[in-house]
Amino acid sequence: MSILTSPHFRNASADAIVSLARRLIAFQNTSAERINCCTDYCTDWLRQHGLAVRCYEHGGLKSLVAELGTGDPVVVLNGHLDVVPASPEEFIPYVEDGRLFGRGSYDMLGSVAAMMVLMSELATRPPDCRVVLKLVPDEESGGELGTGHLVRQLGLVGDVAICGEPTNLNIAVQAKGILQVTIDVPGLAAHGSRPWLGKNAILEALRHFQAIASLRFFQESTPFFPQPSLNLAKIQAGTVFNQVPDLCRLSIDIRYLPGQDPAAILAAIREAVPQSEVNVHFEGSPVNTQISDRWVKKLRHHAGSHFFGQDGSADTRFYAEQGIPAVEFGPSGANHHGPGEYVLIDSMLRYKEILKEFITHIREEEQ
Repeated sequence: MSILTSPHFRNASADAIVSLARRLIAFQNTSAERINCCTDYCTDWLRQHGLAVRCYEHGGLKSLVAELGTGDPVVVLNGHLDVVPASPEEFIPYVEDGRLFGRGSYDMLGSVAAMMVLMSELATRPPDCRVVLKLVPDEESGGELGTGHLVRQLGLVGDVAICGEPTNLNIAVQAKGILQVTIDVPGLAAHGSRPWLGKNAILEALRHFQAIASLRFFQESTPFFPQPSLNLAKIQAGTVFNQVPDLCRLSIDIRYLPGQDPAAILAAIREAVPQSEVNVHFEGSPVNTQISDRWVKKLRHHAGSHFFGQDGSADTRFYAEQGIPAVEFGPSGANHHGPGEYVLIDSMLRYKEILKEFITHIREEEQ
């Protein structure tokens, strides 16, 4: 029996992952100050375990890059340290029934802990490829100050990127693109007791939304997605009860399919509501990694899992923009962004082992 597969080694590895994940959760990474403190802790931890670490700062937020090994390919492991807000008790991690509970345990501090422990193990016997670990902030807010900065401005890329988002050990090869728009719908003010003398901008805005929802591109599908997503996120209008509102602003979050054209979507929306002003609030590109990619096929071989499409967006999009095959792949759990978030401890260990198998055997020829 290899030491790497012995029960003692597996238990020690699992204990190390859980201990580290608990520490990361306790930082309460919801502000720049707390995220930066957590990044400093991760930097020190990695250096103490034999890793060379480079630190970067952009927009007041810190990122770290740790690297080991030589040769090709370059495997990027990408993890974000920021989490969404929660009540104070959610940041007190605890273990129960084989699960680690706490805000960020599933999304995605469990993945980060597994990646860090993996890097410490690889440091004692570097693989025949380069492995780059990036721990970043800002993913929950769009990623521009973290992975976006490292990839776009600094050119820190690789041959394949694995983002440790929660996927239950399945592999997300696609993700929807983002098109967030505001629509200012005009009306005509009048006294609330005589609404027929005015034009209610709220009612007109609702008709606008129905017209947008019926556009052809919202009826399209792909093998991974039954349809795009259309969310009426905010309605802002009116000031007092006794006045017909003369302006209504709709905030709409569109998640379009890989292969759809956001410019064409925007043009269709403007054509559907010609009397209103349509402005883009935020855009994010989709991910469309090919399942035939050699590195993706190798990862699936070791993971033994299936491919799927992710409705939400992640830092994979920054790599995909550069033509780099990027996937979301992380351990199993539940309730991310909600109360009772947890990650399965056995899954974190299995996740670390899959990544290790993938990296150590990556240069072997496909069978």
